[in-house]
Amino acid sequence: MRIGINTFLFTSPFTNESTKLFKTFKKWGFQTVEIPVEDTSHIDPRHVKKELDANRLVCGSVCACMGPDRDLRGTPEQQQTGLDYMMKLIDQMVDLDCPSMIGPVYSAVGRADAVPAEEYKQQWATVVGHLKTLCKYAEQKGRQVCLEPLNRFETDFINTCDQGLKMIKDVGSKALKLHLDTFHMNIEEKHQGKAIRKAGKTLAHFHACGSDRGTPGNDHIDWKPIAAALRAIKYKGDVVIESFTTDVKVIARAAAIWRRIEPTRDEIAVKGIKFLKKTL
Repeated sequence: MRIGINTFLFTSPFTNESTKLFKTFKKWGFQTVEIPVEDTSHIDPRHVKKELDANRLVCGSVCACMGPDRDLRGTPEQQQTGLDYMMKLIDQMVDLDCPSMIGPVYSAVGRADAVPAEEYKQQWATVVGHLKTLCKYAEQKGRQVCLEPLNRFETDFINTCDQGLKMIKDVGSKALKLHLDTFHMNIEEKHQGKAIRKAGKTLAHFHACGSDRGTPGNDHIDWKPIAAALRAIKYKGDVVIESFTTDVKVIARAAAIWRRIEPTRDEIAVKGIKFLKKTL
């Protein structure tokens, strides 16, 4: 189990210049870096890999940034744009030597509308078809796609572990795995530990976030059952701190961060990794 940091805490978009953060991440004790690639033109993956190597870090995951124009259940144009973007992301993952694409790979973040059951069923079938295509390509490239359920305010499509597992079953690809996040589970799951145990070997990526999206451990989440469940399923994947602050304006607005959650963003990283090392 490796502990990583998502770069959204410090910058958006991530570019070649952002690799200057790696030295600090290493000093703080992180082993992996999670890079949200907002557009594949923003980075030269070979340059980023060189800088990771120089700082003895690895890119454990790239985060698929699903904006309004990238939606596997949207208009035909949105569907194609989303699929093309993620296929290019897989190509960059090869150059980064990154194993996992993570995030809400099924729909645009923020699309949360109640639709009739029949329409939802049709959307589900459309997404299954696209994920079959995406995962077939991921298999060919030796990569995996980790699907993340989001809370009800960010999507109406996949909110729970159960829904995520159903999508994975329907797609039927060994490349499609589950990605769980304590912030989203705090809203949507009755018991986080039980959800993790249900996910079992399908769980391939994990976000450790405070209940308010701040520092893990400086919140009301009961972390003991979470740690016990991760041990019970023999989880070997990355545990990544994904938090957002008002310092990064674009992401703060997208994630509805309207106030300073912690005194500094450095504190989220430093105190967060200390807590996770002690707890997990």
